[in-house]
Amino acid sequence: MSALRERSAHSRLTPGEQLLAYGSVVPAKSAKGVGVGAAVANRLVNSVGAQAGEAGSIAAQVPPTSGALLLRVTDQRVGLVRPLDGAPVWEVQRAWVTRVERRPRTQLMARFRLHFADGSWLAFLTMRRRTIEQFRELIG
Repeated sequence: MSALRERSAHSRLTPGEQLLAYGSVVPAKSAKGVGVGAAVANRLVNSVGAQAGEAGSIAAQVPPTSGALLLRVTDQRVGLVRPLDGAPVWEVQRAWVTRVERRPRTQLMARFRLHFADGSWLAFLTMRRRTIEQFRELIG
């Protein structure tokens, strides 16, 4: 599975573009839980602290998704791609991403926000805190 994710992360880069990091993430606004109370928990995670920004903001441009995606950071772009085929789901110029903010961990997953130049932000969940630290080193 790791080799497949790596191929997907490298997929569709422009000539000369360099992949710097990637990690498996779930956008908080589309995260789904299972079990007793999952419906209430899903609504809470998907709405409270999942995204901030006006309708035309950078954060608002991320389409609805389901399941885990790869967050990819290159020397030119930051974006989400599908883990099986590398198809782009959403991406922006790297200069538009101003910082990575680590947030309090949920019970099972680490949480972080990507902040954008227009003041908007998106929250993501990941299984590994190491993923967040790697993104923070590259983006700030």
